[in-house]
Amino acid sequence: MKDKSILAVDDESELLKMLQSVFERAGYTKITTASSGKEALAIFRENQPDMVILDVMMPGIDGFTVLKEIRKTSTIPVLMLTARGEADDKFLGFENGADDYLIKPFLPKELLLRVQAILNRAYC
Repeated sequence: MKDKSILAVDDESELLKMLQSVFERAGYTKITTASSGKEALAIFRENQPDMVILDVMMPGIDGFTVLKEIRKTSTIPVLMLTARGEADDKFLGFENGADDYLIKPFLPKELLLRVQAILNRAYC
């Protein structure tokens, strides 16, 4: 599963660097990052990643809108990674097709294990 491509989307550059580092240390070699919803959609359309890790609160196009756009053409796994932990936000994520929802702050190992579990279910 470590050969699968992952797109990580967040407007916090330090968090993106940390995500990239966590996945690379775990042996993942195809990690792409985007710092906005607009950039994420462009990368998604061009590269068709195997999974997306998606923040909700971003300037311009928010994560829920990105998720809706992805779901128009794809069933790839999407994990929402966000500070928005209210029940209604979680429900909205799942109703729009998210496969998982993890609230910040999070444990990097937990994120890694969730991603591995999702990829195993989706691609085995």
